[in-house]
Amino acid sequence: MEKKRLEILQDILKIDSTNGNEEAVADYLKGVLEESGIIAKKVAYADKRTNLIAEIGAGAKTLAISGHMDVVSAGNLADWTTPPFEPTIRDGKLFARGATDMKSGLAALVCAMAELSLEKVPLKGKLKLLATVGEEVGLLGAHQLTNEGYADGVDALIIGEPSGHLIVYAHKGVLTFTVNSVGKSAHSSMPELGVNAIDNLLVFYTAMQEAFSKLTANNPALGKFVYNNSIINGGKQANSVPDEAFLMVNTRTTPEVPNEIIQKTLEKIVKTLNDTIPTMDLSLEINQSTLPVFSNIDSKLVTIAKEEGDKMFNEDLQLIGAPGGTDAAEFIRANKDMQIIIFGPGNDSLHQTDEYVKVDNYLEMVDLYKKIIIRYFEEA
Repeated sequence: MEKKRLEILQDILKIDSTNGNEEAVADYLKGVLEESGIIAKKVAYADKRTNLIAEIGAGAKTLAISGHMDVVSAGNLADWTTPPFEPTIRDGKLFARGATDMKSGLAALVCAMAELSLEKVPLKGKLKLLATVGEEVGLLGAHQLTNEGYADGVDALIIGEPSGHLIVYAHKGVLTFTVNSVGKSAHSSMPELGVNAIDNLLVFYTAMQEAFSKLTANNPALGKFVYNNSIINGGKQANSVPDEAFLMVNTRTTPEVPNEIIQKTLEKIVKTLNDTIPTMDLSLEINQSTLPVFSNIDSKLVTIAKEEGDKMFNEDLQLIGAPGGTDAAEFIRANKDMQIIIFGPGNDSLHQTDEYVKVDNYLEMVDLYKKIIIRYFEEA
């Protein structure tokens, strides 16, 4: 059994699905599921990019399991000890791009589902796989699947993102935006003949900082709303008044300071400045908006995962909130009361050179997923 589990993970790690090519992963996993008697369906997103859906069991409750099939760039290949798409085991660790983020979590969930089917374990509900494309670049697959109704009826959700021996029940949302400033070019010796787009952008920047400084509400699990000025650009040469400039900002939202509040705050600033300053020409573009996730810490799924995890790892697992986002931010649009945990094998080597997962951690998570799934349907 362990040999087969490891083979499945190694095989999908050999597939280069860097920001694309997820169909090859989907095809492989579809074969694994069908060998176990499970009908699986591909849902196309784009050329060579397909999500994967499968379902077993029957009953009133639906528990979804989810992971993404894309990985981030491996970066400079010369920096890797062994090639990133040639999975290699050293000292009990499996090294490859995606080993932690998150093909180990995805493989563990698929293995759990396949083994439950092969073992003919009666499930008192529906277990649904939602394997996605494009998580790393905007939650593309989760957005598509939610829009097309594949998350409808889901009562609870396990996302196998790397958490180690921690259970995440909440994470911040994301709102990324760009403010463009349009001015009028002129020779720098006669700035009065132009409109400096950078100066106007700085007026917006100051107003934004003042508004954001007032958003101080604290969430017990997630902390406060935060933002980062990610990119600023403007002007073309020193002896010209810049006629265009832009600022891109990434914010991390909370239930107390949600995406809607941030967007309305920005829209108000832009409108006020455009209306009151004749030379001001600002526009706002929302680049990404995904909701904060805040599941009930006392939900049945969280309780079961902690109890089974405590026994598996012989320790008191912490329940935490996380600053980063997951596909859960899209899936909760289908059910705002969805019970959610982010719980999977892995560590903090994600997105790094020589990314790895401990083999034992991967294997034990398959067993733990099976226990959680069975208990959820027995007690939900």
